[in-house]
Amino acid sequence: MKPAAPLLPLLPALVVLPLAVVLPGLIHGGGWDLVGQFLLASLQPSRDPLVLHALFGGLSITVGMALLGWALSLLLGIPLGLLSSRLLWRSLVGTALPAELLRRLLAVPRSIHELIWGLLLLQLVGQQPAVAVLAIAIPFGALVARVVSDLLDALPEHTLEALLAAGIPAPAALLTALGPPLLPGLISYGGYRLECALRSATLLGVFGLGGLGNDLLLTLQSLQFQELWSGLWLLLAVMLSLEALVSALRRRWSMPARLALEQRRPVGRCGREILLAAMALVPLLLGVGRALAVEPAALLHWQPLPPLPPGGWQAALQLPWLSLMGQTLMLTLLAAALAVGLAPVLLLLVAPWRWGGWLLRLLWALGRLWPPPLTALLLLFVLKPSLITAALALGFHNLGILGRLLLEGVEAAGPEREEALRCSGSGARLALLYGRFSGLARSYLAYGAYRADVILRETVVVGMVAGTGLGSQLRESLSAFAFDQLALLLGAYAVLTLLGEDLSDRARRALLRP
Repeated sequence: MKPAAPLLPLLPALVVLPLAVVLPGLIHGGGWDLVGQFLLASLQPSRDPLVLHALFGGLSITVGMALLGWALSLLLGIPLGLLSSRLLWRSLVGTALPAELLRRLLAVPRSIHELIWGLLLLQLVGQQPAVAVLAIAIPFGALVARVVSDLLDALPEHTLEALLAAGIPAPAALLTALGPPLLPGLISYGGYRLECALRSATLLGVFGLGGLGNDLLLTLQSLQFQELWSGLWLLLAVMLSLEALVSALRRRWSMPARLALEQRRPVGRCGREILLAAMALVPLLLGVGRALAVEPAALLHWQPLPPLPPGGWQAALQLPWLSLMGQTLMLTLLAAALAVGLAPVLLLLVAPWRWGGWLLRLLWALGRLWPPPLTALLLLFVLKPSLITAALALGFHNLGILGRLLLEGVEAAGPEREEALRCSGSGARLALLYGRFSGLARSYLAYGAYRADVILRETVVVGMVAGTGLGSQLRESLSAFAFDQLALLLGAYAVLTLLGEDLSDRARRALLRP
């Protein structure tokens, strides 16, 4: 029997049942006191002026790196997205072959997580602010290019064909026909990328590339939980402010939300505001770059790589590749199932209580805020290192992202159907399930498929801390400067993420097909 559409988002949560059986065997009693101190410190963060001054300094570095990396990714991604559009090449030269070739080429930098880019650049050019900026810009730029080309290729072509038939030159016809409908989706996705850049800059700091993330890691390792929570609350305030700003601009400029089923166009006034905002960003970015002492020319001075070990590639080929890749795939599936399935389940559980939604907002905000490797370190206080420990850390982070997305979709769906079901005698949970989830189920699962693709890239982050999958081997190879192993690891990650990207694309198309 096929489940009803509103029930489909709940099915991945069934993974909790086998996890509940296995999890008790992973618990050890060594760190419960530390967990209690950690939770208590959230209510008593440090207010020491010296601590706050240091945290504000780290936070400014993190925000600056995120802003510069995001801006550079747009500068790289938008032109590359235009050049990888099949529609553009067919209109200009009559064939889409150059677009196909560029798409294949851009898939490689897109498949490698920004943390790997950061660690590799750190080995090649040393510690400098430009490393974190470039580590964000390279994969984000390739992701922006993919989205821009997909948005272009999905646009209707009748206006373009009419302009070309009227004798308008192809470049002018392309700009006139495709520019206005492309802008809403591009601005909306650009705002989302800025939020992602802030999280990525924090994560890069955890692994030694500067900023607040490094302070958070040091305070956790030294068990200074009050100082840790001071940094977390500051970062949370910045993250929520940024999310509120992006949401407000999206509403003001009539940009589509991520679960929106229809595209809207900005009116002329909004177009002028967007242009003025873009112009105002230029002096801001120049000032941030100068304050962080970012020197792009320093990236040209590479340190020599160490020679290959005496055994050459043989030792690298003898690594347990099938086991490592299997662990990575299992970690991805577990984390994705937890994130996708638990968001609607938790929202249904708190539906009867007015304060429940605000509690979930706080929980999911902390999930988005807390970098997965720090969550893994915290879980290791009470759990043994394992694939499940890593999946819980990665699942909690992505639960925060998907939970916020689901809340936005529920609020935008309108209360009419839910109120009608309540008036007919249905309970709060049933009314929410069939009144709002029914219209969101397919688009939410489609975004969940995309998020699973992102989680596959993020397995390297928790794998390096929890000791599982390709991430654990990457940590050992970096420590040993075994660049032959690193090359094969990057190839393995590229293959897995490209396959995952293809599967997630197919799943999204199937779910969104009318």
